[in-house]
Amino acid sequence: MFSVYQAIVLGIVQGLTEFLPVSSSAHLILVPWLFKWQEDPGLAFDVVLHLGTLLALLVFYWREWLEMALSLANGNRVQRRLLFLLIVASVPGAIIGVLLEKQAETIFRSPLLIAGTMATLGLFLWAADAIGSKERKIGDVTFLDALLVGLSQALAIIPGVSRSGATITTARFLGIERADAANFSFLMATPIIAGAGLIEARKLFHSGLTAPLGWGFSASAVFSLLAIVGLLRYVRTHSYRSFAIYRIVLAVLVVAVALARA
Repeated sequence: MFSVYQAIVLGIVQGLTEFLPVSSSAHLILVPWLFKWQEDPGLAFDVVLHLGTLLALLVFYWREWLEMALSLANGNRVQRRLLFLLIVASVPGAIIGVLLEKQAETIFRSPLLIAGTMATLGLFLWAADAIGSKERKIGDVTFLDALLVGLSQALAIIPGVSRSGATITTARFLGIERADAANFSFLMATPIIAGAGLIEARKLFHSGLTAPLGWGFSASAVFSLLAIVGLLRYVRTHSYRSFAIYRIVLAVLVVAVALARA
């Protein structure tokens, strides 16, 4: 039976890695694989972890979402435009996520494939963060920018790519400054996570609420909020290079463990 301890560990992993550009889906696969946990937490557990990250997003960005909602009535063009761009950015990920859901649950879960995508995206993140002048703010995002960032978000269906990693990398390539690249990434994650969570939430009614589910949700929510706050503070004075290095080092570790177990 899946234990409370394992639920808390995976809740912390989900919370920290959903918003840091290091891939939460990869870590949720790799942690049980590395420690040889045999228990399958089930789909309901995955749902509550994502609902925890959704709660953290809503707690942190509630003012922004309220202003965007009110802009539909009060004529605030800046907030209305941002809402439109977030919708544009969310559509590609939603469509591709539905189309490739089965593959994500099967063929995309290989540790060696994850190692490859972790390292590859790490190199792209490093390059995107280092090359060129990037001073554009979130208010400078265009329709084409939003579409390109949204298309990159769709790649997150493959574990190891990372939703935040792909979108932040693309935003940096487009010249958006570090903190606003993260802010746009986190804002556009909200409708995707909310939609997926609400669709899958019905599975909770079949499994029932258990102690591991409750602890996993709580850990995910708390550490997601810490990750959002921590990353936004960190990138005001630091680059994304350390996350790129982490991805590459973890990829090497996964390959080494896989070869040792072969």
